[in-house]
Amino acid sequence: MPFIAYKEHKFQRDSLLIIKAAKKICLEYSADGYSVTLRQLYYQFVANDLFPDEWTWTLAGKKWIRDPNGTKNAEPNYDRLGSIVNDARLAGMLAWNWIEDRTRNLAYQSTWDSPKDILNATAKQFRYDRWDSQPVRIEVWVEKEALAGVVERSAFKYRCAWFACRGYVSQSEMWNAGQRLAGYCHRGQQVKVLYLGDHDPSGIDMTRDIEDRLRTFSEDADIEVVRLALNMDQVRHYAPPPNPAKVTDSRAQSYISRFGNESWELDALSPVVLDGLISTEIEEHIDQERWDEAIDREDRARAKIAAMAKKWNDA
Repeated sequence: MPFIAYKEHKFQRDSLLIIKAAKKICLEYSADGYSVTLRQLYYQFVANDLFPDEWTWTLAGKKWIRDPNGTKNAEPNYDRLGSIVNDARLAGMLAWNWIEDRTRNLAYQSTWDSPKDILNATAKQFRYDRWDSQPVRIEVWVEKEALAGVVERSAFKYRCAWFACRGYVSQSEMWNAGQRLAGYCHRGQQVKVLYLGDHDPSGIDMTRDIEDRLRTFSEDADIEVVRLALNMDQVRHYAPPPNPAKVTDSRAQSYISRFGNESWELDALSPVVLDGLISTEIEEHIDQERWDEAIDREDRARAKIAAMAKKWNDA
């Protein structure tokens, strides 16, 4: 683990307790093969009541004020946690690879040392579209780019396409999606879009918006949008920490009339839970016999490429 100290820092007792709790959470995520975002770490603190008792707040208008009868699920606590975590990493007390920013990533092109190396790489990476022979084709869409890494890992286990919506999807991207999904339907497949988003006024409405615009752009194709998360039964089961519903949202009145004054963020569910929801839904729609046939066909193709790589020097 890259515990690398760059600066000395003297921490107060409250901060040391925060760091100890953060380390425990990060270790649990790491054991399951995940890094954690700061937002996910924050929700674990709120859900498990790990902030000090005096860290309670009330939102008065647009300003958070100290309130002994308030909530710990408050933006000042998120900011304070971020500051402590930042200092702890610089002091070598938290591993650098435990916490990641999934919204900013370096892009680069792959390179190889020789033509033989690229043939070996191709043998490992060659893939047929296993969904091409399936009666149902699935895509996984997630509201937030911050959760893209979790969704990508879950979707790629099953060779599913996935998409980070970044809120409401642009008209251009929705048109592209409509044409793409309609194409699958015209080849005889049913399409299911698994959508994961926040349970708040906009997050609920985004599911409706995706359904409406796909219907517009897909020529009445057989496309179903499945709101996989976050739903009220999951809120009751997993008990993520609530937030006040955003009354400034134009959709707030409709939301509050249906669900009340609280809302919940998808980030509050652990990656293990999200992976389980996605994996279970995908597996229900796989025709295993056709899936196994596609795997056998792919293995034979990879073996041919690997044989070419072994004979590269002769070539």
